[in-house]
Amino acid sequence: MQIRPLTPGYAVSPQIAAEDVAAIRDAGYTTIISNRPDAEVAPDHHASEIRAAAEAAGLKFVENPVISGALTMENVIAQGEAIAAADGPILAYCASGNRSSTVWALSQAGDQPTDDLIGLPARHGYQLEHLRPQIEALAAQKKNGQSRD
Repeated sequence: MQIRPLTPGYAVSPQIAAEDVAAIRDAGYTTIISNRPDAEVAPDHHASEIRAAAEAAGLKFVENPVISGALTMENVIAQGEAIAAADGPILAYCASGNRSSTVWALSQAGDQPTDDLIGLPARHGYQLEHLRPQIEALAAQKKNGQSRD
């Protein structure tokens, strides 16, 4: 397991396993967000297995599967809601951490500077520069009070 902090309150990771949950809790995370669809992993890595381990460890678990190449606005909204509802640091995972970084950046548009939303993931090799127009458009919608639905 490779935890890659983007901010003090949000980190991403490649796929985790149920046996990683205790270390995640011990590292101070209070919420785990799964951005990986079950269809991509073996049954022992399905969200239900990790949810059971997370809840047994006293962690909140949120399932928000992001299909590679098919990110939706619903994914972005769900990620933002999960982040807002968290009562402590969050670890989000997918196959590599890229989708968890992408959906974070889009969900935080307008709440954090665009350069940070692109630059913080870049420190870990996640290249999000191509999302700049989308991030800025979402930020403008938030500023103008428009719905993202």
